[in-house]
Amino acid sequence: MTLEPVELVIFDCDGVLVDSERIYCRVDREVFAGLGAEFTEAEIVERFVGSSHEVLTAILEERIGRPLEPGWNEPFRQRYEDALDAELTAVEGVTDVLDALSVPYCLASNGSHPTIRRNLGRTGLLERFEDRIFSARDVARGKPAPDLFLHAAATMGVPPERCAVVEDSPYGVEAARAAGMRAFGYCGGLTPAHRLTGPGTVVFEDMRTLPGLLSGTGL
Repeated sequence: MTLEPVELVIFDCDGVLVDSERIYCRVDREVFAGLGAEFTEAEIVERFVGSSHEVLTAILEERIGRPLEPGWNEPFRQRYEDALDAELTAVEGVTDVLDALSVPYCLASNGSHPTIRRNLGRTGLLERFEDRIFSARDVARGKPAPDLFLHAAATMGVPPERCAVVEDSPYGVEAARAAGMRAFGYCGGLTPAHRLTGPGTVVFEDMRTLPGLLSGTGL
């Protein structure tokens, strides 16, 4: 089957552009334990990386056996912000990738607009995505539903079959497949390669190899 040429690259944010997942997972474990929900680091990676706030809340409620109040996470927000201020960096090689791309690119994340913009700002990437940022808050359903990627593609004026999605979580690659887009699963972070594999998905470990991989799909 001949693939359509890639006309848009859609990047996830956490774990793909900014190396935040390690920080989030460490603080998650501390916060969840304080709520009465003990998780191992492996469980947090498997169940929470790339998830929406709604999915995360549902899993927590199931573990602790009671509902959480709306806004339950607000008292902990500063703990995350302090850790990100002190430790957050761009994913190694990602600026080289952005410089090398010859087609438009954008960002589509389950995070909120303020969180996305703060993390891009911390790593010097904000100006590269300034007016091309899409959040799950913009659509009815976040990843693993395809809504966010379809919204991003429609706004950018590119049909789904001509989009390539760069993700680091099973939720993300599932959403890309559901949207009819080609998925590139980055396993250089916390998510192991076997959890990203599947139809229409190229799994890779070194971010700097992405332009070459994209060129093999019609870019």
